[in-house]
Amino acid sequence: MQPPPLHVGAEPPPQPVLEEEPPPPPGSPRHIAWARRRAAVRQFWAAYRKDKMGLAGLSILLVFIAVAIYAVFADDTGLSITEATGPRLDPPSLEYPFGTDIQGRSVFTLTLHGSKISLLVGLSATVITMVIGSAVGLIAGFRGGWIDQLLMRITDWGLVIPWLMLAISLAAIFGQSLFVIILVIGLTTWPSTARLVRSQTLSVRERPYVERSRALGASNWHLVSRHVLPNVMPVIMANTVLIVAIAILSETALSFLGLGDPLGKSWGSILERASDGGAATRGAWWWLGAPGLCIVLVVLAFTMIGFALDQIINPRLRER
Repeated sequence: MQPPPLHVGAEPPPQPVLEEEPPPPPGSPRHIAWARRRAAVRQFWAAYRKDKMGLAGLSILLVFIAVAIYAVFADDTGLSITEATGPRLDPPSLEYPFGTDIQGRSVFTLTLHGSKISLLVGLSATVITMVIGSAVGLIAGFRGGWIDQLLMRITDWGLVIPWLMLAISLAAIFGQSLFVIILVIGLTTWPSTARLVRSQTLSVRERPYVERSRALGASNWHLVSRHVLPNVMPVIMANTVLIVAIAILSETALSFLGLGDPLGKSWGSILERASDGGAATRGAWWWLGAPGLCIVLVVLAFTMIGFALDQIINPRLRER
């Protein structure tokens, strides 16, 4: 049926207005849940601010994150060998704060652009580790039985894989690239996370409120998403911070061995080129020192944050 034609000068029919979803009223379950989450965040930040080591690590990490973001938009012409105009192996000066390498490139520029690659690899590999490890640990700990036995045997197999042999094999098959490094680190670090999450899940699933919800007819998805995972999440977050430090060190080791992206400029690849260029024998300590110090500071920052989170989450350490 066709709508009646509009007469000249007639106003068009009013369009329906989509109303925004009103906020939950005070006292409703949603409102109470969000209030509890906000209170938990405030309590966590209040406890974290009291930890001087954790604040120091967070400050260092924020500085390197800002440097990596700046490096994304910074000019990268100084990375090219053909564009290098500085003196070779020149010690630190006002013009070159971190000195120059054997091609005359500024080590400061190399270190600046290396930050984004190292942090990208570390964070990306950590995401793979935490997703696989948390999923395997939750399923194995919650379901139990033959599923637990099967997943734990796969986890044990993953623990004994020599990650260096796996890196060499994948590099030979897929070529040297950042994707291969991220994949190798992610596939060789998730088993320890799965073990940790499984042990915590076994403890949480036997608590009275989980048994009460199961008796009331709650599904497995409801039990895992509403009861088990929120109580396991603090352990996952604390372990994630430490895994990032391990991933950055692993990327450095792989790049130093020549298994990284040959076109990339990470801190590990800078150290590898400095070693091949004879920086140690030539006395060019700045070529090795700048990226090495950055690696130490970033790993130290993540480690300090991880220890601070562990003290906040673990009540026994907090009491001490």
